[in-house]
Amino acid sequence: MKTDKIIIYTDGAARGNPGPAGWGTAIMIGDKVVELGGRLDHSTNNIMELTASIEGLKYVKKHNLDMPVEIFADSKYVINGATVWVHNWIKNNWINSAKKKVLNRELWEELHALTEEIKPKWHYVKGHSGDKWNDRVDEIATTFADGVPVELSK
Repeated sequence: MKTDKIIIYTDGAARGNPGPAGWGTAIMIGDKVVELGGRLDHSTNNIMELTASIEGLKYVKKHNLDMPVEIFADSKYVINGATVWVHNWIKNNWINSAKKKVLNRELWEELHALTEEIKPKWHYVKGHSGDKWNDRVDEIATTFADGVPVELSK
């Protein structure tokens, strides 16, 4: 099956927030699905949400996949940060609207660089709403957070 775009689904989870944490990403290229996941012993949900998007885009870059990319995430924090807030943060030397340093700046800088290069189209998907791929990346993220990760499609 020929495809004209890459679809990426992302999610993050932290037990206790902060606490044991995981992230999950599913990348669809035609008939192929590549799933990625990871874990930190102690992190936050927002860090895991950012990491999932970064890892999905890093995969696209690493494999020189020169097609349009669409990312589906259930984190408005990541979507708004990547598409709206980051421009003001950069202009204001990484100070947010509350006049405080932007949290997770290093991750935002990495996500912004990847976004500038790959130019993905971002979509919000409501979490836990029956979307097959959102449910799958949630499963990946939560099982990694719990230390018993599901088997990933390669």
